[in-house]
Amino acid sequence: MQGNRLLFFSILLFILLPQLAEAQRSGRAQERKLTAPDTLQVPPVIQNDTLAIPSDTLALQDSAKIVPSSPILSEITYFAEDSIVTDFETNKVYLYNKAWFEYGKMRLDADRIVIDWKNSELYATGVTDSTGTILGNPFFKDGDAVYEIRKEMRYNFKTQKAIIKDVVTEQQDGILRGETIKKTADGSIYLDHGYYTTCKLTEPHWHISSNKLKSIEGKQVVSGPFNLYFNGIPTPLGLPFGLIPNTPEEKASGIIFPSYGREQVRGLFLRDFGYYFAINDYIHARLTGDIYSKGGWGAKAQSVYKKRYRYSGGFNVDFQKFKSPETELNPVDYNTFRVTWNHTPESRGTGRFSASVNAGSTSYFNTVVNPNNFQNNITSDLQSSVTYTKQFSGTPFSMSASAQHSQSVTTGEVRLRLPNFNVSMNRQSPFKNINFEPLKTLNIAWNFDFQNSITNRIQSPTPIDPELGGTTAPSLIDFTPANFALLLKNANNGAQHRIPISSNFTLFKYFTGTGSVNINEVWYFQKLKFFYNPVSERVDQVVENGFNRITTYTSSFSMTTNVYGFFNFKKGKIQTIRQHIQPSFGFSYTPDFTNESFGYFQNVQTNAEGATRLYNRHQGFIYGGAPQGESRSLTMSLRSVIEAKIKNNQDSTSEESTKKIPLIENLDLNTSYNFAADSFQLQPVRISARTSFFDRKLSVNVSTTLDPYATTTFTNNSGATLERRINSFAWNNGQGLGTLRNASLNLNASINPSNAQNPGELRDELTNQFMQQGGVMNEFVESQINQIVTDPSQYIDWNIPWNLTFGYNLNYNKQSTGTTNITQALQLSGDVSLSEKWKINFNTGIDLQTQAITQSMIGIARDLHCWQMNVNWVPFGRFTSYNIDIRVKSSILQDLKVSRRRSFFDR
Repeated sequence: MQGNRLLFFSILLFILLPQLAEAQRSGRAQERKLTAPDTLQVPPVIQNDTLAIPSDTLALQDSAKIVPSSPILSEITYFAEDSIVTDFETNKVYLYNKAWFEYGKMRLDADRIVIDWKNSELYATGVTDSTGTILGNPFFKDGDAVYEIRKEMRYNFKTQKAIIKDVVTEQQDGILRGETIKKTADGSIYLDHGYYTTCKLTEPHWHISSNKLKSIEGKQVVSGPFNLYFNGIPTPLGLPFGLIPNTPEEKASGIIFPSYGREQVRGLFLRDFGYYFAINDYIHARLTGDIYSKGGWGAKAQSVYKKRYRYSGGFNVDFQKFKSPETELNPVDYNTFRVTWNHTPESRGTGRFSASVNAGSTSYFNTVVNPNNFQNNITSDLQSSVTYTKQFSGTPFSMSASAQHSQSVTTGEVRLRLPNFNVSMNRQSPFKNINFEPLKTLNIAWNFDFQNSITNRIQSPTPIDPELGGTTAPSLIDFTPANFALLLKNANNGAQHRIPISSNFTLFKYFTGTGSVNINEVWYFQKLKFFYNPVSERVDQVVENGFNRITTYTSSFSMTTNVYGFFNFKKGKIQTIRQHIQPSFGFSYTPDFTNESFGYFQNVQTNAEGATRLYNRHQGFIYGGAPQGESRSLTMSLRSVIEAKIKNNQDSTSEESTKKIPLIENLDLNTSYNFAADSFQLQPVRISARTSFFDRKLSVNVSTTLDPYATTTFTNNSGATLERRINSFAWNNGQGLGTLRNASLNLNASINPSNAQNPGELRDELTNQFMQQGGVMNEFVESQINQIVTDPSQYIDWNIPWNLTFGYNLNYNKQSTGTTNITQALQLSGDVSLSEKWKINFNTGIDLQTQAITQSMIGIARDLHCWQMNVNWVPFGRFTSYNIDIRVKSSILQDLKVSRRRSFFDR
């Protein structure tokens, strides 16, 4: 109790003492009289009941809105290795030595960081040591953006804005540096007295300098008036403004800047100026134009498209027009175009549509030069194909429709196969449940084709026989809409049914027998009728319209087996030689369809004396006519493969102590003997072989045809000595084994000390790398990959000291008249390193028969770290030209280059 009393008096004093002190300070206080309320009286009416139940504010308002907001939206962590000092009066924290501050995706590292909690700001700088060296400069990272700061920075983590002094930041492949940088909340930065470069050295080899630069994140870098610097030395090169792409996946539309130069014939030019349209995620397009000061212009449209899991492709059109002035001594006048289209489906569903179109004016490659694709300028043939295929589910039937185009740039001949239609039935086995093997394996198929061929090479119908009055050479007309009616009139078309029936079975345990019957029926809407013209004393022909058909059939039986031989060696490096021989024998029968009862041939008088000759009434038609004469042929073929197993130089205890090398990858011989022929029963022997050497670096292909019959000479009416075959074997007439009718030798090799890939392997690797990085194949990408593979001036592998690729082709042909034709050519390409940064590359060829040098190119390349200089020279030929390029290696600045070109027009 005594303790409770003391506690009570202590509280009382604590309350009264302040009141007494206040009374002493303010003077004497007036005592206020207290009056107790009369509880017996009626209480007064309360006008406003302040105790009335208020409305439930929690029911009307979102409870989240009454929580006070804060500029701090995520956890803040910071650290310093030396010390952390807190100033409560200014509400600041000081971090010293290897300090860092993290807030969300932002991180700041520096040796001195000041956190101002009151203003939500950070201040960072380095620390100067006793020697005057500044250590621990700030390093700032905000998301993917990284800033290397040379002086100081101030950052507001509430507004995400920053002011930075002397900073370097990387944007895509480029580097920005400025004396003062302002960073906004959306990631854009403004630079005062800054520069831009793609060289990552501390002292860059080049940069563009401007008083004002702006980098818009994910879009572009915009520059005011700028100058180009080399090694810190200003140049007079510059522009009033600049736009540099800064899009991570090139999804932004924008202006395409042109290349410029001068030609002697066409004058000053601007090439490929236009706009790139990133229409959406599925379609991109670019429209560009060319203009020449002497009256020429061009327009190009290129587009790529892709629908994921369905298809992808690209479509390009190039139109060029030029007409030199009337005063020109050697006028140039052309209108030319080229169209390319590629469409590739992905495996899905039962229908597939694909296209590969490469068409245009015949004069395109003779007048329009692509300076970036050397191989394209010597193209001699154009090929196109558009195909749709359909597999009918649940049935063995399928169909396809296609259009094909071929065009010779050299001769101007155009051939268009439109339409091509095919319906086929897969092989069916109607007796597969029968145990008897020949019936069990019996299968039947069906195939139907329809083709329509249009060509601009028109053949005159008469005369038809060179020996009976000569022939008129076919005329070549322009493939234009004006001639389309004539082209359709001379179209070659027809339909064909093929029904193969075959069966496989085993004979005598080690042999495989195959019996087959092939039924073929061709439908035509025309046929030829021949007659002797007594006035001109020659055979002429007329075309009879009307449906007609040709039904033929053949039967055959073949037997094949496999023989293996092994030759083992106890000494030496060769351990085993293995030979695989596959002989095959067969017999085929075809009846004689020249009988007039079939109506496929016509026996026609050829001269006034009454001599006759047999003519095929469907000669030159799209599927040809019936075979002439009966055939009872024995076919013989032999295939052989020889390979060796040799010991490696490695330790014999290793897993790969031996390896296989091909000696002869294949050796094929085949011929046939026709028992029904009245002469020349043995057909020429065809021989081919293929092998490779030096770990497949050198490939060799050889083929030849040996005619076993003897030859004799005679003099024709003109007095010329000719040669012809006689029905007697060569070895019976002292002429050896026979006459070589044709032979070819092909050598290809790629040699370098680094075991570099061949062009095909390099193309596959580059394609796979691009696809693995998420890229989409299109016309632009394929052209760049082909450019790298085929044009050494565009891509230099500086790690290989030298590389040499060569090909040798030899072709020999001897006709039955004795006329001999020999062609041989040598193709060379490669590069040689003169030093670590200098390379010479070349591409040339030699026609050994005419002793003339083919189209050639010599190039010099210089590695300038962030730049590459290429000098290419075509010294002679149709495309004589030279060009000098100093090119930035960065892919986003491919148009930033200094060029001087001289084209083949300037001869």
